[in-house]
Amino acid sequence: MSSASSVNWSNQRIIITGGSGFLGRHIVEGLHARGVADNQIFIPRSANYDLTEKDACVSLYNDCFGSDRATMIIHLAAEVGGIGANMKNPGRYFYANMAMALHLIEQARVDGLIERDGKFIQTGTICAYPNMTPIPFKEENLWNGYPEVTNAPYGVAKKAAWQMLDAYKLQYGMKSSFVLPVNLYGPWDNFNLDSSHVIPALIRKCVEALDRGDEFLPVWGTGSASREFLYIDDCADGLLTAAEKMDDPTPINLGTNMEITIKDLVNMIAKLTGFADEDTIAQKIQWDPTKPDGQPRRCLDVQRAKELMGWEAKVGFEEGMKRTIEWFKAHRDDAEARM
Repeated sequence: MSSASSVNWSNQRIIITGGSGFLGRHIVEGLHARGVADNQIFIPRSANYDLTEKDACVSLYNDCFGSDRATMIIHLAAEVGGIGANMKNPGRYFYANMAMALHLIEQARVDGLIERDGKFIQTGTICAYPNMTPIPFKEENLWNGYPEVTNAPYGVAKKAAWQMLDAYKLQYGMKSSFVLPVNLYGPWDNFNLDSSHVIPALIRKCVEALDRGDEFLPVWGTGSASREFLYIDDCADGLLTAAEKMDDPTPINLGTNMEITIKDLVNMIAKLTGFADEDTIAQKIQWDPTKPDGQPRRCLDVQRAKELMGWEAKVGFEEGMKRTIEWFKAHRDDAEARM
């Protein structure tokens, strides 16, 4: 494990795959805050570069900064969906995520990233953790079993990318970092009810139920399951801190180590959106215990991030939730345009 690295952001030339997505937008903002100019950032568009193909990755490295070449690759792009999509597309999700990492890492080596003392930043996924991992999830447990079956192809592909970076560090001396963010939330999240995760879905449902004057909101399950969430700006800062501090792909969890039950989450969102208050919450939220709760618990151990990078999340959960709700209310047209 190495953590003595530093990055001079003023002379970096950075490729960000997935740079126009949810996390990518906030990575760009984080780079701007570190003094990186727009002409130091290249975001490949999927319409121009199919990164699952070797030739597209070669073209990307040739096109991005001309003869100056890239000095950092931040690989955020992924193909992934919810449980239904994962079950329908296991082959595609494995191939697409494995192929992107495979070609981007190898062609970075061929392009001279190592000779330029550059670095490859890879995002992992908590879907890579074994299904029966003890709570809280510790990075040393990543190989102690098989992932939850519906997430396995995606999770294993991401884990294979980590192993490729480790092998390239050992054989070629390629610098890299590998972070595993927990569930993210915040402005510019996906608010499409067909594909969004729990927080943006609940925010939209509560705001629209309030608009319609609905008497109650139906919610799946019992609310007993618990989850951990990380505000998007904190995730971007954690990833960029890893880019600054880490030279090898020692896996590092990015999270808060704070669990919240789905019941408490629903109650918080209902109150913060104005759909319910303390006196009406019990009547206005109607739980459906015939529907599944999902995995009982999910929570990360974040000690390694503190020890190796001096990093920890800064935005409290209620504060992050208020910011997200305010953003959605102010940008409903923008949010709905992403659906």
